Amino acid sequence: MFGRYYGTFRRECGDILVETEMNNGLLTYRRRCEGRTFERVLVSKTGEFIINPVEPHNLPEDITNFLQIEFPPIVVEPGATQTVYLKFPIEMGVFLESAKDIRVLDIFGLGSQKFTLYGSPTDGLIARWYKSEIYPEIPPVEPLREGVMELSIHNAYTEWAEVSYAVFDTTDMKIYYDEIVAISASMKIIARTLAETNFADKPLRPGMAKAIELHVARKIPMIDRGYLMEWGY
Repeated sequence: MFGRYYGTFRRECGDILVETEMNNGLLTYRRRCEGRTFERVLVSKTGEFIINPVEPHNLPEDITNFLQIEFPPIVVEPGATQTVYLKFPIEMGVFLESAKDIRVLDIFGLGSQKFTLYGSPTDGLIARWYKSEIYPEIPPVEPLREGVMELSIHNAYTEWAEVSYAVFDTTDMKIYYDEIVAISASMKIIARTLAETNFADKPLRPGMAKAIELHVARKIPMIDRGYLMEWGY
C-alpha cells in the first residue's frame, strides 16, 4: 500500500481501496476504507501520489495532538534504563507532490478511535488512547492498523518508579516504514509524578523509509520539543 504512484493506479488491501482513474479526460482520486469513501477530481500533469503512514491524531477529526499508550506496569529502579517494544495506532496519508509543492490529499485509517483525559478535569488534556502489551523484541503487528514503538525508559529519579502509561505529543513523531511502521521514543522519569517523553529521528532497522510529516506538507513551522508529563505515569 505504501509508496509512490504516478498517473492511474489501483491498490487494494483488505477493506482498503485506493485508486485513480481517467474519466472523460479528468483524473479522479478515490478511496474506500471500511465503507467510508472519499473522492476528488484532480488537475495534474506531473504530480506524484505518495501514500505513507502519518501521525495518529487526525481521525475521526483533529481533536488532539496527544497519544496515551497504556501498558502493564513496569517497576524501574533508580538510575536504570530499559528498552521495550509497544504497539501504537497508525493512520495513512495520501500526498500530492509536484516540483513546486506538496499537499495532503487524504487521511484514513482502520478501526475506531478511543480518547481519554490525562490529568485533572480542569487542567488536563484529551489524548487518543491505545492499549498495548509489553514486548522484549519487535512484535508481529496487523499491517495498516498498528505499528511498533521502541521505547527507552530511563529512571533519573532517586526512587523506584512504577510506569503504566506514556503520553506523547504526536506532532513530534518521526515515522519510518518498510513491511512494518515504526517509531523510536524515550521516556525519562524525573520526579514522583513527572516524566519527559520524546521521539528520536531514527529508523527502527536499516533500510526503512522516512514518512512525510504532516506539518511539513501543511507548511507549519515546528520545533522538536517533546512533552512533559505532569500528572503521573
